[in-house]
Amino acid sequence: MAHDSTRSPLAGRVALVTGGSRGIGAAIVRRLAADGADVAFTYLNARERAEALVREAGSAGVRALAVRADSAEPDRIREAVDLVHERLGGPDILVNNAGIAVFGPFGDATVAEFDRSMAVHARAAFVAAQAAVRHMGPGGRIIGVGTNLSERASLPEATLYTTSKAALVGLTRSLARELGPRGITVNLVHPGSTDTEMNPADGPGADAERALTALGRYTSPEDVAASVAHLAGPGGRSITGTSILVDAGANA
Repeated sequence: MAHDSTRSPLAGRVALVTGGSRGIGAAIVRRLAADGADVAFTYLNARERAEALVREAGSAGVRALAVRADSAEPDRIREAVDLVHERLGGPDILVNNAGIAVFGPFGDATVAEFDRSMAVHARAAFVAAQAAVRHMGPGGRIIGVGTNLSERASLPEATLYTTSKAALVGLTRSLARELGPRGITVNLVHPGSTDTEMNPADGPGADAERALTALGRYTSPEDVAASVAHLAGPGGRSITGTSILVDAGANA
């Protein structure tokens, strides 16, 4: 069903979501499309899933585009942003969501694992933002997807993941100051334990993670997407340089 532009808070806007073919990223793509934005997203290997999501997003009456790009490769990120600009315009909204799960004992972590974690989480967000702001005017939005572990290290063996995601806090605050005069907001959403393939709510450690939350449950990808959509829309116009926890109260 085509969206009603009179009720669509993101009508006329173009969004790019990195790592958007599954999990939280796919939920964000669906929500932004439902809110009226034309949506593009990057993916690495899940081609069939990406094509299915393009069709699903397009059914909302918006344009949708999937771009294969490895977030660990800066040139591919820049090319993805340029392709989105060429095909759809903008982007007016950038959601830095691409992520990998590298967990294990600190003593066993390798420098190669550290470098890839930093490349996909921190460097990719920097490169994508730098490429996207060339096309953004007043009202532009940059939104990162971090982790609640950046503010409270409540789970063991998450040093690489937490360290690389925590870098987004500094990037968010500094960019908010630098881009504020241009009318561009920069924010970070920190999900907690979220029911995805990476960390299913019925997984082996799920009960322990659930016990850490105030609400006694996992967060859904749609919960995270709702906060991203708020920041991307009119309600986010005066929110910048901050991190929002979407973690069922795990960090309360």
